[in-house]
Amino acid sequence: MIKTLLFDVDGVLLSEERYFDASALTVWEMLMSPNYLGISPEKFNTNPSEEEVKKIRETVFQHDKILKFQKSRGLNANWDMIYLSFSHQLIHLLAQIKDKEFEKIFTWCQAPIDRSVLVEIGKVLSQYEFELDFCSFVADFENSTAMKDELLQHLNVLAKEKLGVETSIFEKGELWFVCEHVSQEWYVGDEHVLASTGRPSVQTGKQGFLANETTLAPKEKIAELFQFLASSGFTIGIGTGRPELETIQPFQHLHWLQYFDAKRIVTADDVLKAEKENTDQSSLSKPHPFTYIMGLKGKGTSVKECLETALPIENGETVLIVGDSLADLLAARQLGCKFAAVLTGLSGKAARAEFEEHKADYILDSVLEVKTIL
Repeated sequence: MIKTLLFDVDGVLLSEERYFDASALTVWEMLMSPNYLGISPEKFNTNPSEEEVKKIRETVFQHDKILKFQKSRGLNANWDMIYLSFSHQLIHLLAQIKDKEFEKIFTWCQAPIDRSVLVEIGKVLSQYEFELDFCSFVADFENSTAMKDELLQHLNVLAKEKLGVETSIFEKGELWFVCEHVSQEWYVGDEHVLASTGRPSVQTGKQGFLANETTLAPKEKIAELFQFLASSGFTIGIGTGRPELETIQPFQHLHWLQYFDAKRIVTADDVLKAEKENTDQSSLSKPHPFTYIMGLKGKGTSVKECLETALPIENGETVLIVGDSLADLLAARQLGCKFAAVLTGLSGKAARAEFEEHKADYILDSVLEVKTIL
């Protein structure tokens, strides 16, 4: 009998669409803006129209084919998706000048690539003719069996193949954090970026998307679901790849926060903090079960205790994880918990076949259907 429910947020309660828009805009800015590569500054502005955002996303993610491929390989964090997409494009650009600039490319690939290095690369690129090639992303990765973090490591394989350089520079490092910061500028806007990242905006003028969250069912109906669960004695929590600001603020605005114990709302901030404490440096984001383990045990539980939790957990059949992605399902499997797949994520109802293949315990058209399986 189910006693505890842990909900993912994006694709389950709130739409991911604005995150994907911000992700595309991040990749575009880092390619176009003079603050980064600056290959076409005239194509960049901080206040694009909805139509411009749509076209940029269609271009960068190839009508979402790239996003769907990344999700199919268990990648769940938008920051990782951004980093993977931008780094792939960077390697492609460098490959076009390697015959004339090999020494510089070799040097760039041996030290951390920060914003100043990107500006330097952009100045060298400006001396040559080159072209972007977003459509080659899937082809460059689909022959690999890499999953999740291994996809980032595969960038080093591509650097060897396309640039002739042995490097480990494309594993998560300085460039990843540059991508993260630009992404946060787009999503939370100038007003919140300092609170979100601890750093001011590099490029000001962004309003952010926090005030434009879209719920995946009427917000009042979702509130009724949470009220029913809380009043019926179920323990409920959140396990999300969103940062805390981007979780708490929308929940407060939507009047959902009142139904949750703050200790059971686990976000990307908790995961990043745990990763810094974790000496082996491995990723703890989904599909690693850490997010949901802390959701079960409660914030305040030590990272060590969470990581030493025996898996599958005792009485796992009493816990239901509600998510929209393969990463959520894989985390649930490691925990030995029940899993309800909700068909409101990026792939929509087309995800049913994948969830059936992986034998999800329940497949729901909407999070509101959770009541029917309790």
